Amino acid sequence: MPKSSPCASPWSSLWLTSFVILVVQSVISSSYSSSSTYQRTAAGGKRPGFLGRTLVLLDVNTRSPIRVLNDNFLSLQLDPAIIRDGWLDFLSSRRLVTLARGLSPAFLRFGGKRTDFLQFNNQKNLAKFRGPGPDYYLKNYEDDIVRSDIALDKQKGCKLAHHPDIMLELQREKAASTQLVLLKEQLSNIYSNITITARSLDKLYNFADCAGLHLILGLNSLHRNPDNSWNTSSTLSLLKYGAGKKYNISWELGNEPNAYRSMVGRAVNSTQLAQDYAKLRTLLQSVRYYNRAHLYGPNAGRPRKNAVLLLDGFMKNAGSVIDAVTWQHYFMDGRVKKAEDFLKTRLLDTLTEQITKVTKVVSTHTPGKKVWLGGLGAAWAGGINNLSETYAASFLWMNTLGVAAVQGIDVVLRHSFFDYGYTHLVDQHFNPLPDYWLSLVFKRLVGPRVLAVRVAGLQRKPQPGRVIRDKLRIYAHCTSYYNPNYMRGSITIYIINLHRSRKKIKLAGTLRNRTVHQYLLQPHGEGGLRAKHVQLNGEKLLMGNDETFPELKPKILRAGRTIAMPPMTIGFYVLKNINAYACRR
Repeated sequence: MPKSSPCASPWSSLWLTSFVILVVQSVISSSYSSSSTYQRTAAGGKRPGFLGRTLVLLDVNTRSPIRVLNDNFLSLQLDPAIIRDGWLDFLSSRRLVTLARGLSPAFLRFGGKRTDFLQFNNQKNLAKFRGPGPDYYLKNYEDDIVRSDIALDKQKGCKLAHHPDIMLELQREKAASTQLVLLKEQLSNIYSNITITARSLDKLYNFADCAGLHLILGLNSLHRNPDNSWNTSSTLSLLKYGAGKKYNISWELGNEPNAYRSMVGRAVNSTQLAQDYAKLRTLLQSVRYYNRAHLYGPNAGRPRKNAVLLLDGFMKNAGSVIDAVTWQHYFMDGRVKKAEDFLKTRLLDTLTEQITKVTKVVSTHTPGKKVWLGGLGAAWAGGINNLSETYAASFLWMNTLGVAAVQGIDVVLRHSFFDYGYTHLVDQHFNPLPDYWLSLVFKRLVGPRVLAVRVAGLQRKPQPGRVIRDKLRIYAHCTSYYNPNYMRGSITIYIINLHRSRKKIKLAGTLRNRTVHQYLLQPHGEGGLRAKHVQLNGEKLLMGNDETFPELKPKILRAGRTIAMPPMTIGFYVLKNINAYACRR
C-alpha cells in the first residue's frame, strides 16, 4: 500500500494514545469476555492471543487532504473499433445511456489503437428507409439501422432509441465476425483506415451529451505529408463541422506514438510530435468555437525506455502546449490463464513504479502540470476472455484507483466502457459487469479529496532480499459531495482484502466509536473470482429496467464495532457524522 505523507505531531500523539488504549482494551477483553468474537477456541483447545488475531488498527488524518483530484477522476473510454463492428449505431440505446450516466460526471475519450487510422468524411449519409412492413428488420439488417436513424432525426434534445431483440442479435453476430478481422489486423500489424462520417460524430456526441460526459476526441497523427509533417486537412474539416454544430469537445492527437515504428514502420520522434501538437493548438485557435478548447497528450505507452525518451523530449518542447499529460498503462498480456494472477501484489505494485517514472519527467520540464492515466486496462490486446470481465479483475481496477489517487494522478480513463475486447464495463447484452458495479459505488461514495491513512498491525518480519507487499490495501477520501445521503464532512474508506482469510479492522483515533455504513461487494454465484455478477451486502446487483438502478443500501455497523473483511473481497465504509475538517470545505 502506498505510504501516506508524514503527519503533524498532534495527530501522531493521538494515534499512539489510541493504539495503546485499544491494545489494553483488547487484552482485557480477551481475559474477561467469554462472549467476544475473538474468543473462538482454536484447534487443540488453545485460544489465540491478541497477536494471533491479526487485528489491524486504522486511523485517517481528517485535518487536511493530501491530494485534491479532478471531479471527473474516474472517467471512460470508447475504442474507435465500434465504428467498424457497428456498435456505434447502438449508442442511442436508452439502457446504455443510463449506464453511462450513472458514472457521470466523467470524460469520455474516443480513442485507442485505431485512432491513427481514422479519416473524417463530411457526409451526413442521410437515411432512406427501404424495407416494407413492420417486420422489415427480419428481412434486411441495414434497413433496421436506417429506420432507427430516421426516427432519431425526428427527436429533439437527447435522442434515445429502443432496439428490438432480433436487431441486437443480428448486431452481435456482425460484431463477432468483425472482431475476427480486427484481431487479424492486430496480429499482422496491417490496419485498415476507418471512416468517421458526420453522422457517426453526431451519434457519438449525442451519447456523450445525453450521459453527461465530456467528449475527448482523438485525431489521426499518422496522416502524414511526404516530408513526415502532420497533414491537417481531415482535422480541419472535422473541426469546422464540430464548430458548426457547437459540439463542446476536447482534443488529443495520436495514440502511443512510441509504438508507431512497430505498427506501421514509420517513426515520429519527440521533436516532430511536439511540432505537430503546436500545429494542432494553432489550428484550434483558428476556429473560433475551439480557440479555448483543451488539448491533451501525448498518450505515450507504458513508460519503458523508448516511451520515456519520447515523453521527455516532448515535454521539453511542447509541455506548455497541452493542458494535461496523458500516458497509458496495461498490467499484463493476454497469456494469463488464472484468476489468482490478478491478485498478485507484485503485479498491483507495478503501477506505482510507472507513475514515478512519468511524474519525474513531467516535474522536470513542467512542474505542476496535471498527469492523467489516458488509457487503463487489466491487459493489453483487448484483455483476456472470461477473466478481464470477471470479479477477479476488480482488484486491479480498485487498487489502480487508490494508488493513482494517492500518487496525484488527476484523471483515470478506463478502457473500455463498452464493446471492445474483454476489458469493458458493460457487455454486448447491455448488462453491467463487476467492474461497472464497483465503479458505480466508487462514483456514489468517493470524492476528489484524498486523505492520509495510518495503519498499525502485525506484519511478517522481513527476510534478507525479500520485499513484503501489503495484501490489505486501505484508501480514504472525503465522501462525494454529489451523494445526497451524506453531508459534507463525511469520510469514505475503501478496503481491498487480497488475503485468503478474514481480516479484522478496528477504527482508532478520530474514527473511534463512529457508526459506519458498510458497502461490501462480493462475487455472486458459483464462479467465485470468475463470477460476472456482484452482490452488495449479500444482495445481487441487477438493473430494475432500462432506466432504473438498484438501490445501493448500506449495512449499518454499530459504533465501535470491528470491521470484518471476508477473504478476497472489496468494501467501502462511510463514516457519515465525523464532521472531518478536510471534508467540510
